[in-house]
Amino acid sequence: MLNKVILMGRFARDPECKYIGDRKVANFTLAVDRGRKNANGEREADFIDCAAWGSSAEFVQKWFAKGMMAIVVGRIQTRHWEDRNGNKRVSVGVQVDEITFGETKKARDHAHGSDPVPELPPVDPDALGADDFAPLDDSDVPF
Repeated sequence: MLNKVILMGRFARDPECKYIGDRKVANFTLAVDRGRKNANGEREADFIDCAAWGSSAEFVQKWFAKGMMAIVVGRIQTRHWEDRNGNKRVSVGVQVDEITFGETKKARDHAHGSDPVPELPPVDPDALGADDFAPLDDSDVPF
């Protein structure tokens, strides 16, 4: 039997970490784009609950926050339970085996507006010579 899932999406909220016994778990929700628009022309996403354990939970807690893109490899797991009113419920989530960054830090910072645009140094027009503005003729072009 095979139960393997690979997801790429953004953290819908900051991960929540806790200990169950002596093992750390990081619970988070990944917003995964469906890749197509609905009938109204809007993009849709699925919100997938994930759980990372042990060293993966430590990694998630240290390096991920809301809005960050991640790639998750894991397995789908269902859980059957009864709510306070006695209704039978089922939840479906992903048990994380591997998690990694889905984008570079530079791309993430640029997408979220925290990457400042570098300023060019001021140019002194008196320091420029006539050759700095000379037009090219076709013999200067290497192709």
